[in-house]
Amino acid sequence: MPRLTQTLAALTLLTLITACSPTPDLDEASVAGASPDANSPFWVDPASPAADQIELWRREGRTADAALLRKIADQPAALWPAGEIDPAPTVRAATAAAKAADRTALFVAYNIPHRDCGQHSAGGAADADTYRDWIGKFADALGDAKALVVLEPDAVAHIVDGCTPGEYHAEREQLLGEAIDRLKRQPHTKVYLDAGNPSWIKDPGELVEPLKRAGVEQADGFSLNVSNFQTDDVTKKYGVRLSGELGGKHFVIDSSRNGNGPLPGAWCNPPGRALGTRPTTKTDEPALDAYLWVKRPGESDGTCEGGPNAGQWWPEYALGLARNAQGS
Repeated sequence: MPRLTQTLAALTLLTLITACSPTPDLDEASVAGASPDANSPFWVDPASPAADQIELWRREGRTADAALLRKIADQPAALWPAGEIDPAPTVRAATAAAKAADRTALFVAYNIPHRDCGQHSAGGAADADTYRDWIGKFADALGDAKALVVLEPDAVAHIVDGCTPGEYHAEREQLLGEAIDRLKRQPHTKVYLDAGNPSWIKDPGELVEPLKRAGVEQADGFSLNVSNFQTDDVTKKYGVRLSGELGGKHFVIDSSRNGNGPLPGAWCNPPGRALGTRPTTKTDEPALDAYLWVKRPGESDGTCEGGPNAGQWWPEYALGLARNAQGS
């Protein structure tokens, strides 16, 4: 494919999360960095689904809608390499482009066995050895480029809430620890192990021991609010509490769709939501390393509220997020 996320869009049906979004096989020659934001050190995909949609709507005369989507297309968002195929081409192409632009590439590794407890984003690696092989290829492809990896959204929280059957807990924690170790062998890679969100595991203390068993102490920190809608303020307070119980471990927040906060009782494609804080490392909180767009805004949470399959691009939802966003 000549464009980075044309392939990504084709693969979104393969790598899903209640929030998730995948990434494709790429040709390094097809990828170039977009103009960077001075407040963000992260690489912007110039051929994202939002960027492609802008071009389509311009041709169709929807110029006002196309202009609104720039709020998404101009911001860095994480790539989710597909679990069903070799992640290396996707990772290698993105890191090559990011390195050329002297930027940090954002990724999500989302392929743990027994993923999402059979829900919207069910799947994952067939077994432990398959996962180890996949993570190894992922890590190798990062090379010496600057990268930030959010590791396995929901995996630890699903241990805590009991959704993942008990017989899989020890293996999962071992695999997460091994993945952190493998990814951290790359000289310029940061790893944040996912820890759910404040509305899910309400007492952050319940996460402490599972996170430790999963190797968070060897990671750069933990991630919060991936693919969810909790506000920055609520999530930051939760993160600071959890950080304190983990000896000061740092964290990152997914602010991609939390501009209007959550809609009570709805987590899957809730209407009326908005883009949140743009990706930045300027957070005014020592333990909070960055606000990130981990969930790619405009990709569906699943077949609810009229949405397509999880991870599939949904232009009208993306437009709503942009239209409802505060500021420029």
